[in-house]
Formats: sequence, structure tokens, C-alpha cells
Amino acid sequence: MKFIDEARIQVQAGNGGDGVASFRREKYVPRGGPDGGDGGRGGSVWAIADRNLNTLVDYRFARIHRATHGGKGMGSDCNGKSGRDVELRMPVGTLIRDRITGELLGDLAAHGERVLLAKGGSGGLGNNHFKSSVNRAPRQFTRGRPGEQRELALELRVLADVGLLGLPNAGKSTFLRAVSAARPKVAEYPFTTLNPSLGVVRLGQESSFVIADIPGLIPGAAEGAGLGHQFLRHLSRTRLLLHLVDIALLEEASDPAADVRALALELKKYDAALYRKTRWLVFNKIDALEASDADARIHRILRRLRWKGEWFKVSALTGEGCREVCAAVQRFLHAPPARATRRAA
Repeated sequence: MKFIDEARIQVQAGNGGDGVASFRREKYVPRGGPDGGDGGRGGSVWAIADRNLNTLVDYRFARIHRATHGGKGMGSDCNGKSGRDVELRMPVGTLIRDRITGELLGDLAAHGERVLLAKGGSGGLGNNHFKSSVNRAPRQFTRGRPGEQRELALELRVLADVGLLGLPNAGKSTFLRAVSAARPKVAEYPFTTLNPSLGVVRLGQESSFVIADIPGLIPGAAEGAGLGHQFLRHLSRTRLLLHLVDIALLEEASDPAADVRALALELKKYDAALYRKTRWLVFNKIDALEASDADARIHRILRRLRWKGEWFKVSALTGEGCREVCAAVQRFLHAPPARATRRAA
């Protein structure tokens, strides 16, 4: 199924039913008085967070969602039938904005959370409401109010504790497969992830966290280059970023230190808050080098970056060092807020 994380829809609540002017008509009761009922309430449109959904694909083609109108009031003090509400189920993590005003209407951050998107119109009043001591036979009634209409922009931001970032083919998907049960596509040839993937890392019976893998970034991503810029928003909810660096690049002109700086700059251009998140370096593919060569290359990169934060060396292919990274992440996520500070250079 194609992953869709943006959609535009229209919602229209139902109109309220009209009230009615009616009078009692019974045998031997010549002046029965007013008995007009009220109109029914129009149906509303709601959004409900559903953890069983993970994409907005249902709203890519079904763009217009309408609730039913309220029924008209009747005689004998009978009120009109209320319109039926419409409930739109959306993935947890969906942001809902008014396309016209830009107002944030809701952030579906928890399963079962409900947000009112368009309120149904109230029903009109029957003439029974207008009787008084000086107006025994009122003929006034009111019309139902129209329901709200809105054009909405839906934006899905996956909920994860940790985000993976790096250049294409840095080994993010392989790392995700090594530490979780997720199975994103990997291959022996150069290949980059096309859609975000989530994996749950379990270190014990009651110890786990969620990692998000997004398509690889390239310089210029903040301006729209490559695929990764479409999914940078998915890192905004994370608490920690793991920046994977390929230290086994075959190209002679490759410069991992410059690549780290370039991607950090892309984060800063896209969102300063995202840039300020705690970021750790994870040097990947150490299995492709001799241990001494790998250590020398890593320390050379750290010196050039003047890196003051945490760093690790791993082989996502063999699993070497991955458990140590996950244990450090778990300690970070469970640390008091005062200790969980940004330590990236």
C-alpha cells in the first residue's frame, strides 16, 4: 500500500432542521394552542485517532465528507430527527489544519482522541416556544442554522522516540532491521528507502522504544532536493536523532565530516527546533575495514568536527555494537529531563 502522509479534504456538517408552526386539533378542543416541534440538530464531522492506521491514503481520493441534515419539526410537539454524525478515522500523529486560515484544529497524539472538525447546525424552534399570555396563538418559528464547512489540510507525523538520519545508503534500514522486527527493503546494490519505516526496539519485558527511518537526505533537502525533504516532518516528534555515517565509502573524494556538517545544515534550514534536538553520531560499516583503520578514520572525523556529543561504531550488517547503541538510547529516554540535554556539536 502506498504511504500517504498529506491529504486535503472538505468537510461539511449538516444543517439544522426548521421549526414548525402547528396547532392542536382535537375534537371538542376548538383552541388547542401551539404544538409545533423543534427542528433536529445537524450532524457534525469528527476526527478520531486510530492506532490501527498508519497512512492517510483513505483521504487521497475520498475528499468530500458530509454529515446529514437535521429533520424538520412536526406537530404534536414532535421534534425533528437529528442528523447522523460522521467519524473520520485517522492515524495517530495526524495534524489537522484549516487550509484557509492556517489554524491548527487538532493534533491526534493518542489513540481514541476526538477532534470536532465541523459542528452541525442547531435546529430551529417551533411556535410552541413563542406562546405567552398576550400571544396565545403564535405563528412564529425559526429556521435551522447551517452547519459549518471547512477545507482541511491533513499532515501525518509519525510518533517515534528516535529518528534515523543520514545520506542515502548509509545503512539506516539495515540498522533498523538489526535492532527491531521491522523489515524495510534492503539490497546489495545502492538503494534508498522510499517511505518512512517504524521499528520497535525491545530490550526487556517492559523496556522498549520506537525508531523511525526516513528516506536518506542529500544536500539541498531543505529546499526540496531528493526524497528526504518530504519526510523531515516525521523527525519533529522524536527526542533523539541517530546520525548514521558510512565510514567505508569507496569514493576517494568522499568526505564524511563534510557530509555530517552538510546534513546538520539541512536540519537547521528546515527547522531550527529540529536542529537543536540531541543528535548522536553512529559510524556504520566497521565490518568493511580493519579495526585499526576504522578507529583511525573515526577519530579523524571526530577531530575535524570537534565533536563533543555521544558517538558509537557499529556494523548494522553483523549487529556488532548495535546493542550498545540501543542500551544508551534507552538510558537517554529514561533520564530525567535535566539530564537529557543536547550534546551535539
